[in-house]
Amino acid sequence: MHVIGRDDAQPSTPSPAAATPSREATADSAETIPPSTVRLGSFLARDGSTGAAVGVDVDGPHAAVIFGKRGTGKSYTLGVIAEGLAAAEGVSPVVVDPMGVFGGLREAGGRVVEPSVPPAAIPASAWPDLLGLDPESGAGSLLWRAVADTGASDGGTNTAPDAETGPESPSFEDIRDWIDASRAPDADRRAVDNHLRLAESWGVFDADAPPVASFAADGTPTVLDLAGVPDRAAAAVVRAVARGLYDAQVDGALDRLPWLLVDEAHVFFGGVADPALRTLLTRGRAPGVSLVCATQRPNAVPSVAVSQSDLLVAHRLTAESDVSRLAEAEATYLAGSLASRLPTGTGEALVVDDATETAHTVRIRERRTSHGGGSPRASRTRAAVERSGGAGATEVEMIGGKPPDTASCESEVPR
Repeated sequence: MHVIGRDDAQPSTPSPAAATPSREATADSAETIPPSTVRLGSFLARDGSTGAAVGVDVDGPHAAVIFGKRGTGKSYTLGVIAEGLAAAEGVSPVVVDPMGVFGGLREAGGRVVEPSVPPAAIPASAWPDLLGLDPESGAGSLLWRAVADTGASDGGTNTAPDAETGPESPSFEDIRDWIDASRAPDADRRAVDNHLRLAESWGVFDADAPPVASFAADGTPTVLDLAGVPDRAAAAVVRAVARGLYDAQVDGALDRLPWLLVDEAHVFFGGVADPALRTLLTRGRAPGVSLVCATQRPNAVPSVAVSQSDLLVAHRLTAESDVSRLAEAEATYLAGSLASRLPTGTGEALVVDDATETAHTVRIRERRTSHGGGSPRASRTRAAVERSGGAGATEVEMIGGKPPDTASCESEVPR
């Protein structure tokens, strides 16, 4: 197996688990998966035939981006990597799922949670921006001071892995009490109170929530289900989790290397989550925190996401602005432009590997767990099945494990 992201064929010091096949290796009985490796797919020749197996190194930390227009397999590929991480030793994957498509990871021993974070996990300086207030306005500065003085001025991460609760975090009631006791103008106090009620309605803040590092404390793959959560609320969760994992690893509080996998990553850059994601991109390698960002809009992610990534997986792209962003990844060791080498088939990807300074075309392997992505089909809805007298009902029930009363989705990768 060719392993991308690793300049040696095998780790320098094989783990004790290397003598026995991993859960992933057992599922892929045709070939034993090397230790600390995730099976990604197989080399794809120009005539469409597949060759040797291709894996991704997970022995060390990585920063990776997965690009692809809608329907070409980017979320599917992110799920393939998450599956492999679930079976690997010494890592702890956390998946940000804004579309609710990664629930199938339960089949790989994962858990799906509706996350909540303590208000203290968001620095006081970020609260005005989070709630849409100008930090230099009366209401914005009042909110900043209120959150800081009630105890959330340091980002609020408690990294003790065995702690049942995080740091003492202010509740919204604590913040309101501070504001009520202040001498701020009534208009500013009313404005802050209204914005705090909005934040409360999101349902993602809880003063008694466990520390965010607990998502990666025991190695169980964790899917953060953010489907239906407003963008600003989801960004707050991503900010808290990304920074929490980083701080926990810096403090040596985790006994596994955390991997943060973010789908629809363009939603989280440029907002309140941006500083934490940039920290992982630029400084995550030293403490050992990996970040994988998947997006259908490469032009909407910052250049640093491309320049700091040592692994790039590109599915089909057609928009000129997206292809231009991909061009920023063209390294001196590559012959020709990446745009000319982009695949055209669903489930095919161009993989650029900085560790070995190579680029390969790969067919992504099939998922072993159900995939919730893809596009619903009108012909497979319950209404269509009933109108046809029940014909095709079995197919509707089988696809993605969906019941007949749910619009089913086709897999993004051909079977």
